Amino acid sequence: MTMFDIRMPEIERHAAIGIDRRTFLRQSAARVAALGLGGAAWEFARPETAAAQEPGERPKRAEGVTVLNPRGRVPLSFIIDDSTCLVNLNRFAMPQFAVATGNRRVYNDAWRNWPAEIPDDFVRKFGNWCGEHGVKGKYSIVPYPACVGRLDRELPGWTDAEVKASIELVRTLMMPNWDIHPEMVTHTWAIDTKTGHPFPEKSTKFAENWEWSAGKSADELTNYFTYALNILKNVGLPCEGVTTPGGFGNRSLVALSKATLASCRDVFKAEIPHYFRHLYDDGEQSVAPRVEYAEGLDGDDPRCAVSIIGCTGDWTGGWDCSNRGYVDRFITPDLRRGRMVDVIERGEPACIVCHWTGIYFNGEEVGFKVFQEAVRRLHQRYDHLAWMKLSEISRYWAAKELTAIVERESAVGFRAPFACPAFTVKVAAAKLAAKADAGPRLVDGDKMTRLKEVDKLLALESGTFVRQGEAIVCCFDLVKGESQVTW
Repeated sequence: MTMFDIRMPEIERHAAIGIDRRTFLRQSAARVAALGLGGAAWEFARPETAAAQEPGERPKRAEGVTVLNPRGRVPLSFIIDDSTCLVNLNRFAMPQFAVATGNRRVYNDAWRNWPAEIPDDFVRKFGNWCGEHGVKGKYSIVPYPACVGRLDRELPGWTDAEVKASIELVRTLMMPNWDIHPEMVTHTWAIDTKTGHPFPEKSTKFAENWEWSAGKSADELTNYFTYALNILKNVGLPCEGVTTPGGFGNRSLVALSKATLASCRDVFKAEIPHYFRHLYDDGEQSVAPRVEYAEGLDGDDPRCAVSIIGCTGDWTGGWDCSNRGYVDRFITPDLRRGRMVDVIERGEPACIVCHWTGIYFNGEEVGFKVFQEAVRRLHQRYDHLAWMKLSEISRYWAAKELTAIVERESAVGFRAPFACPAFTVKVAAAKLAAKADAGPRLVDGDKMTRLKEVDKLLALESGTFVRQGEAIVCCFDLVKGESQVTW
């Protein structure tokens, strides 16, 4: 479908799965207005809404020191939405979406032919392949998927043993390389947290993907997030962040960020909570993480929330298995073009976005094959990529933006509210570099460690440095509190 072939079902489909995760309306504002879909529909799509939150405190920084990407590499991550244990979420969500929207024709009867389950054998196959290729990211576990059943109580259609085995597979196979997020409670009907049941009214006003979150306060959303997080806590799946389903949070962005911070800290004691809400799949809009509501940086209880920004559309089959994938949109066969190339060349974290339903694609594994080819092409073209979990990217960006850096006579001092592995800085001041013949040393209290010199940027690991003309790039594990690199 071209941008000039706009049909109502296509617009409705984008509304259901989160308009700002598709730049469809953002790219076609005039056409949307012509169709009479302005107002609330366009409100979802404005790029500036993603920056509605406040950054909070920021420390002073020495001009001669620049924080680079970890080990001088470009972070990559794979964001998987709509996943959970066993339940093929959108097979059950589709008819609920139809009811919520008055049986709009975009929600057809195709779901009747879909399997009820995405089996653990496929999770195992997928997780093992990703582990072999170094892929990391975020894997949603919807706690009460499409109201089928709660993972910590009963999942009708599956035995207790099957549910426990599926949760254990996520814990042992996925969690080492993947952050686990609740994608709210059900991904369909909003739950009354006082009763544990969906609200009786069946409309978009009480659907998580649509209007339920609109205008909610931070306290109200904190209560809702806490409900979802506690279900995952009950089954032993810790979380440092949350994912929003569909359009959830688009009209309560400030509350969304604050609720993420409060709920993840409360339920899981997460030090740096993060959330996935936004993406930009083309253009020059930055997709670097946004560190929000930072405060208490000089005290014992620093805090912030990090907004992770996706950089692609779902080009792996879609939430509704509506296409066979578009691998060339990630990176073309000649390895020269594509959205991933654009973002990687800018040096910003490149987070691919998909839906689990399309990865499995009713057993055909269409999305999985598309992703495998995209990974093959990316690794063929680039040798400076680093796959990271969203929590790892969030920690690095929080340290990057919130660590105070001061330049001294023969040292660079750091005051960090958060520890961070492989913290990488470029010291451009010639006066310091000239004194570095013996190599820089990392000083942490009474502990002093000499950094080892390597011959190129790609060889950087924690505890090493490389010379770049008059500058020096140092990579080390940043400790919380005071430390310095001295010459």
